Amino acid sequence: MSLTSFSQSISSSPYSLYGVGSLYDSDFGSIPSIGSSGIALPSNLFINNLNPASLAYLPLNHFMFDIGGKAIATTYESGSRSEKRNNFQFSHIAFAFPVTKKSGFSVALRPYSSATFKISNLKLPISDSQEYYYLTAAGSGGLNNFDFSYGYRIGTKISVGASATVLFGNTTDDRSYLISNSITSISKKTDYSGLRATLGTQYQIDSTFTVASTFKLPTKVKASKVQSVETLTNEVVSTVESDVATDADDYYMPLEIGVGISKRFKNNLNMTVDYEKSLWKNTNQSELYGDFVNQDRFALGFTYSAKKNIRRYWDRVQYAAGANFDTGYLEVDGKRVNNASISIGLTLPIENTFSALNISYSYGQKGKVSENLIKENYHKISLNLSLDGIWFVKRKIE
Repeated sequence: MSLTSFSQSISSSPYSLYGVGSLYDSDFGSIPSIGSSGIALPSNLFINNLNPASLAYLPLNHFMFDIGGKAIATTYESGSRSEKRNNFQFSHIAFAFPVTKKSGFSVALRPYSSATFKISNLKLPISDSQEYYYLTAAGSGGLNNFDFSYGYRIGTKISVGASATVLFGNTTDDRSYLISNSITSISKKTDYSGLRATLGTQYQIDSTFTVASTFKLPTKVKASKVQSVETLTNEVVSTVESDVATDADDYYMPLEIGVGISKRFKNNLNMTVDYEKSLWKNTNQSELYGDFVNQDRFALGFTYSAKKNIRRYWDRVQYAAGANFDTGYLEVDGKRVNNASISIGLTLPIENTFSALNISYSYGQKGKVSENLIKENYHKISLNLSLDGIWFVKRKIE
């Protein structure tokens, strides 16, 4: 199904046809540069959206703001042809501030999924028959995350945190079926809403080594649908349904467990390693064209800064590189839709605060060229602006 839709027209990933769309990666600060790793990093220089426990390390009197976007150039390949698409996407907007010396709070808005696809004159067989019908379809929309997070430090080495996520959004799906001389058109809009909780911990073994974990609890995202159905036969239009509310399958999000480490070497080289397990199979939901399977994600990142002379600008620049491999949560015709990428980036400081412009470049591949799968080759440039302001401090020199 995805292969044929690609061969006609695609305005987004063909895998957005499944579920509520393709899951969106919205990482803050320098995280895109280090392979989307960083569960064990503190939020002392930027807002770390991977672990709410990191907010316990927000510097006192500092108000942090983060906004980002990304440009993506993708080539879709099948066994017979290829097609290119370019787009620019909003990534996130977030702010965070310390509540006490040992705690911090953040609010963030970012996409969760994107569901955009287009299919034209797809020929499909009629069950138990030698005849065919033709499908034309278009979809758009997706879900959004609205996160409220809080982190608290216990003593000097342990921090804990929690996030409450409001999930909301809608998808539209317009389909037309041509059978003989009759066309049936179905137009539906599905609204989704739900809540999800995330728990996190960080433990500093020493000043250079931190281990961390996260737990994203399973939840059900409720769905409601409004649908209209029309038929066209011999140039006569008949309305079967008009904006009728009908039942829709709820969407289930799995238990996701993550662990990570952060190790600093000689004060200027830092390594991060993450592993995440998502138990999609336990949600017991299925797709017409594929199955949900358990997902594994591995991420590795390195950052380096000279820090020889803080008065010299280029000595304060941070250089980063990373890699990421994801087994995927979809299986189509027994084949995993996996994803692998590498990344590099720069953190360019602004003035003499924690403010910085984070620039990263990633190259990755998703899926593979086979009978019913498409391979995506993508180049992605991410721009994240992290701003830091010092609040509630009296001016010492008038």
